[in-house]
Amino acid sequence: MARRLMFQGTGSDVGKSLLVAGLARAFTKRGLRVAPFKPQNMSNNAAVTADGGEIGRAQALQARAAGLAPTVHMNPILLKPQSEIGAQVVVQGKVLDAVKAREYQALKPKLMPAVLESFAILSKSADLVLVEGAGSASEVNLRQGDIANMGFARAADCPVALIGDIDRGGVIAQIAGTKLALDEADAAMVKGFIVNKFRGDASLFAEGLTAIERLSGWPALGLVPFFREAARLPAEDSVVLERGQTTVGGRIKIVVPILPHIANFDDLDPLAQEPEVTLAMIRPGAPIPADADLVILPGSKATLADLAALVEAGWDIDIKAHVRRGGRVLGLCGGYQMLGRAIADPEGIEGPAEARPGLGLLDVETTLTGDKTLVHVAGRSALTGAPFSGYEMHVGRTDGPDRARPALVYADGRTEGATSPTGLVAGAYVHGLFAHDEQRRDWLERLGGAGSELRYEATIERVLDDLALHLERHLDLDRLLSLAQ
Repeated sequence: MARRLMFQGTGSDVGKSLLVAGLARAFTKRGLRVAPFKPQNMSNNAAVTADGGEIGRAQALQARAAGLAPTVHMNPILLKPQSEIGAQVVVQGKVLDAVKAREYQALKPKLMPAVLESFAILSKSADLVLVEGAGSASEVNLRQGDIANMGFARAADCPVALIGDIDRGGVIAQIAGTKLALDEADAAMVKGFIVNKFRGDASLFAEGLTAIERLSGWPALGLVPFFREAARLPAEDSVVLERGQTTVGGRIKIVVPILPHIANFDDLDPLAQEPEVTLAMIRPGAPIPADADLVILPGSKATLADLAALVEAGWDIDIKAHVRRGGRVLGLCGGYQMLGRAIADPEGIEGPAEARPGLGLLDVETTLTGDKTLVHVAGRSALTGAPFSGYEMHVGRTDGPDRARPALVYADGRTEGATSPTGLVAGAYVHGLFAHDEQRRDWLERLGGAGSELRYEATIERVLDDLALHLERHLDLDRLLSLAQ
């Protein structure tokens, strides 16, 4: 059985995913066989696995850091929010059901066997399993039947390192308060704490670390400075969208409306790193700028609900005016469905059975169905021949006359997507288009750019290496390994 060490947090977005990715790369460089594991994740940013399922995007990045192909066992329970109170439940890569939050609390204990089975499968082929918790370790109101934090740690006899985020303030209370909230048996699983995202002179926080040790009874395992290059890695948590984003770059302005159930928004990450691009993520209440070169409608976990939100925000009017001015629009997955004449959900896949008119910018119609497509794809642009690779992750079939002008051609000759007669509006089900350097360069040249010099995938590898070195400097990796049972 592999050694195991779990990283839980005092809250969401404290850096758990990033630390696990960096440690996975660091321990892999030491010659260990490392596997990432997250018992339960909640995210609409997902990745298609080699075994034909889906897991959280963060676990796919952690697998990459460890030099592994992602598998469904790295994230056996994935919750994909579809409303304010409900989510789709994915178990070992496959959709089980859609449930409301209270129903899920009753379902959780029944999912622990699948969680432990996946953990055992990973452990058989690894020297070290790095486990990531979810949300806060001190959610005692959800402790009964827990499979994400202390419930898993106790069931798998997995020691815990607790992460606090000093950047948001109050880290002493974060960690000491966690100790206060936990019962004695859960608190005993914690072997130490890490203070993450520190800025400034570390010597000024020496007394802070001592105070946390005194108040919690847990030893300090390290003070990790803020890692600025983390912004170049794919983000999973939608918390990053809540901060509002306009990445100021060059003269090419790409605008993305943020819809309530936005999914796979890491499609946009490569564009944010382009020096020629100003990427504006806008929220309801703000109009789509008249000087936009390209409007991207991203993926959605609840396409009909997001289409209604788009219309309520008045963005349908803005987008149609943008096209009349000669501006371009690209729809990805759910965004592609919204561009058509209509979307129907006769089986109630995403919510109540209903149908809505789309934006009518593409002459296609979509019917949502129960079967989910999860597949890696590659091919070329139907317009320019620029190569791409990516993945499909969707429910629904889209057909109509504009499919005769496809956006993409797959390697096996099949066509995908649709383009308007003017060529200004296009859509496809493929995620990950802009991560491919040649495909992204092709799009920027169409928008009047000089051509991208960014090597996106190489940048991800460099940042993972830099992150591993960063953690080597500020954490005692030998001590962490000694804590792993």
